[in-house]
Amino acid sequence: MGTDAQQVEAVLQTVAERDVRFIHLWFTDILGQLKSFAINADRLQEAFDQGIEFDGSSVTGFNAVEESDMVAHPQADTLAVLPWRPNEAAAARLICDITTPAGHAYEGDSRHVLRRAIERAERLGFDGVRLAAELEYYLFAEAGSTRTLDSGGYFDLTTMDAGNDVRRSTVLALDQLGVEVAASHHESGPSQHEIAIVSPDLLSAADDIITTRITVKEYALAAGWHATFMPRPLSDENGSGLHMDQILLKDGENAFVDPANPRRLSEVGRQFIAGQLRHAPEISILLAQWVNSYKRLVPGYEAPVWVAWSQRNRSAMIRVSGLERAGSNGPRVETRSADPACNPYLALAALLHSGLNGIEGGYELPEPMERNLYHAGGEERRRLGIQQLPENLNDALALAEDSELMLNILGEHMLNRFVELKRNEWEQYRVQVHRWELDRYLPIL
Repeated sequence: MGTDAQQVEAVLQTVAERDVRFIHLWFTDILGQLKSFAINADRLQEAFDQGIEFDGSSVTGFNAVEESDMVAHPQADTLAVLPWRPNEAAAARLICDITTPAGHAYEGDSRHVLRRAIERAERLGFDGVRLAAELEYYLFAEAGSTRTLDSGGYFDLTTMDAGNDVRRSTVLALDQLGVEVAASHHESGPSQHEIAIVSPDLLSAADDIITTRITVKEYALAAGWHATFMPRPLSDENGSGLHMDQILLKDGENAFVDPANPRRLSEVGRQFIAGQLRHAPEISILLAQWVNSYKRLVPGYEAPVWVAWSQRNRSAMIRVSGLERAGSNGPRVETRSADPACNPYLALAALLHSGLNGIEGGYELPEPMERNLYHAGGEERRRLGIQQLPENLNDALALAEDSELMLNILGEHMLNRFVELKRNEWEQYRVQVHRWELDRYLPIL
């Protein structure tokens, strides 16, 4: 937990200068849903000194009632005044690490899971990972509806982009919250948008993703609309992805760079990609964790289905950019199978562990697939040894349950709770009678 006396003093000074009365303590449950409770600003020193105790028994995936006491420890470097709250008697947020009352890191805390992955990278001599993330989402006219606001398409900048002003306000708010926005634009679906953010390290990246999600929702709500990061809300349109651009750092430099290699891709880079490819099916449930996630991962809607890598081909799961462009900072590994409704702490931990497995195990990288894999037949893909990502949550769950890597990523406590939650979700979905079935079968059977 990275809070020192100088940081604490800076926080206390900012709180006084900005007339902050309420401190919202943020953390996520096991599924990545943002949780928060507020304390008065006069308890802030106490929160830094000893944490604030709360009942974790009602938080999804946390401990049962008989061992429910948890302690939230705010991290001073995550202070941000909430721009959607009034300036007088203002509110601020601090993101928390969660511990047991005895002071031990809680093994069900998502931040703890990601921090363990980062520590593994550091033991192997790496500084960490710099990440850029592209979050796609839809804006709908009201909650509970999929009525779109425009008929715009990719990069459209016309009156069709009804969400342009709201997106602008969202980006300005993210700037106030300390999230670096690299770009924003209308996406390919009607009323679909993208915000691309850049973070200096993985822990900050996961914090930035949850911050971006709540900010998007707040500004949509203020406009009378509803924002959703649901992976596939519209049957006939593209789903929403979370594309994650990774650069592994060593001695402050891009460890994926090798100027002597024809592709400028180092051995470490090749092994890192090979690790993510080999382990992609078993970690899929952390990148695509909902029943609806697998309705995005289907052919024909710009989402990856097959486990392959390429330089330019967006039908592959991993795209390696920056290989040839003059003046670039070198190769970046863009993993495209995640969606923005995942728990970003667990998803980033899974990607890092997979890549590090490839480095430690000396995995061989297969040849890139530069052709459109949507057009390749099943026999050709089998001949090329190209695996398919799981087709549904149940298949992903079966792979995860038998995975030693998943146990290493999550630990026994979190893996058991995550599997239980996902098994319940699948069973609830499996027994439902859906509108499609009624429309198709009721008239004829």
